[in-house]
Amino acid sequence: MSSDIPVFRVDKFIVPEVAKDDFLKRVHETHEILHRQPGFTRDLVLQQVAGPGNFNIVTLVEWASQEYMDAARMVVTKIHAERRFNPQETMARLGISADIGNYRQMAV
Repeated sequence: MSSDIPVFRVDKFIVPEVAKDDFLKRVHETHEILHRQPGFTRDLVLQQVAGPGNFNIVTLVEWASQEYMDAARMVVTKIHAERRFNPQETMARLGISADIGNYRQMAV
């Protein structure tokens, strides 16, 4: 790949308690796919245990570069389509809100 600057995909979710099990099952399935992709570095699935924030589940995936992350996104999209899984539809059905973005580490 052309760039060697790590990139982080950070997804923050507001997940109602009644939807948590179904949601986390889907997260686990998706992360199993991500683990097998070139350029995957590491991931975390975090649950809020204290603080005033609204987001109670956060996922973070580190990729070796933006190119690797883009390639993995295409693979995941294809597999989701093959499985007839629509993440946006599922989140709407379960009442889940999300804030999703790509990040790079800053020098401070």
